[in-house]
Amino acid sequence: MIGWKNLMFMALTASVSILIVAFAPSNNEPQAKKDLVLVEASANGIGINIGDTAPEINIAGADGKNIALSALRGQVVLIDFWASWCRPCRMENPNVVNSYNTFKDKEFKIGKGFTVYGVSLDQSKEKWLQAITDDKLVWTSHVSELAGWKSTPGSVYQVNGIPMNFLIDGNGVIIGKNLRGVDLDKALEDFLK
Repeated sequence: MIGWKNLMFMALTASVSILIVAFAPSNNEPQAKKDLVLVEASANGIGINIGDTAPEINIAGADGKNIALSALRGQVVLIDFWASWCRPCRMENPNVVNSYNTFKDKEFKIGKGFTVYGVSLDQSKEKWLQAITDDKLVWTSHVSELAGWKSTPGSVYQVNGIPMNFLIDGNGVIIGKNLRGVDLDKALEDFLK
């Protein structure tokens, strides 16, 4: 049975969601699209908190073909928001590479293997691809809209600073956030079989 407080919260949430869409500026179509994506995600129980199902991302990879986050289901995945121009990101990349190489073939209680889904906030394809090569980011799931801070996934995941990441299990559920260096390794070790 749903209590009156839960009903009020659900009604308020539905009202706020409708208002977001209703007041999205009509002359700013990309923003309206992002607001609609956010509303759809919240209406489906999808979110960016630990325990939530991670919102889908399905944008162009380095070769121009879309790579869906959901295509990696079954694996433990680090959704890594970064950019070639971001010095802290570039300093963190060797740690991510080390974690990838250490855990990519491991068996987990929550998924089989570990991979990285890199979401770049670059605007220059050449600089993005050069950083992938220079930093030896050997995983295959690299995506970017080349829209910088106007990135749709960045908006959906409320990325307001990078590097930023989300660790998800084989079912796409968020199990960790902003894990860097040894913290990522410790989190992954905790889920090993």
